[in-house]
Amino acid sequence: MTGKRGKRDRKACLVLKYRFRFNVSAAGKDDMEANDLEKLINTAMPYGKYKGRKICDLPGNYLNWFARRGFPKGEIGRLLELMQEIDHNGLKGLLDPLRRNP
Repeated sequence: MTGKRGKRDRKACLVLKYRFRFNVSAAGKDDMEANDLEKLINTAMPYGKYKGRKICDLPGNYLNWFARRGFPKGEIGRLLELMQEIDHNGLKGLLDPLRRNP
């Protein structure tokens, strides 16, 4: 049985797969790398309130704050933007297989 949530989740998953396959980020930049999902699991936040916490474990309101204020430049900003999009679309479960099999 699929409801509105199931259809929305499938659509969001397809959007992420498209962006991943064609290297297009949410902002339309061609900068997503194949191992970025693994980096979300392994990279710790280097500064701020959540310093030392893995990017995949950052709370959604913190990621949304970056989305409103602007993501930092460089790789950390790219990873935060990707994690915010995953969290916003309710797709954190996509990272679970990577957490189990490092």
